[in-house]
Amino acid sequence: MIAFHRATLFIVTCLLCATTVYAQTITAEIEQAARIQLDKLAASNGLSDPEYDLSVVSSRPAPPCAGKVEVEALDTRQPARMRFVARCAAGKGWRHDFVVRARISAQVAVTAAPVGPNQPLNDADIALERRDITNIPDAVGDPALALGQSSRRSLRAGEILRASQLTAPVVVKRGDQVIMVARHEGIEVSMAGEALDAGARGAIVRVRNAASGQVVRMRVAGAGTVEPVDLPVSQR
Repeated sequence: MIAFHRATLFIVTCLLCATTVYAQTITAEIEQAARIQLDKLAASNGLSDPEYDLSVVSSRPAPPCAGKVEVEALDTRQPARMRFVARCAAGKGWRHDFVVRARISAQVAVTAAPVGPNQPLNDADIALERRDITNIPDAVGDPALALGQSSRRSLRAGEILRASQLTAPVVVKRGDQVIMVARHEGIEVSMAGEALDAGARGAIVRVRNAASGQVVRMRVAGAGTVEPVDLPVSQR
């Protein structure tokens, strides 16, 4: 009888161990899928040296699967709560939902000193620091992207720069006399015009041709210069 109980205990222990190892394997696959999604997010936002702290949550352990388990991302818009599903097609099959809670830190642009509203940012105003940006989806990863831009409000020293806070400086104002420049295959044609809208570099504005009076849509290429919208953005 004692031998029977020992054998039963051994079998149950082995089954529990196998279930635990299997659950750990599924958890690792979910975590890897989450890291792939976070890497894509970091790359799209230009984040430097991102680091992740992940926690995989499920209401119950996933049952064993005789075949390959497929993992699919359902909703990864919020890193603090990403949803994944694991599916097993073997046998009767099953579907199991997981939530991944992630914390993200990265090297991002922060203010090195207080900055006033509408004050163009320069090199001395920006520093690069590692910060927790889990709940800041638009943190600026490359300081160069913030140079020359300004904030709509005052910023304290040490604040993370966010793309939604920054605006490019207006380089063409309504009523400005501008040069309409078209370049193609080494040929350049220019003519005078009047801006009917204000705009920052890259903005689309209406311009009246000084010679013909025709109003056309142009892209702001720089201070006092506009170009046709159907040409590649000028790098000047």
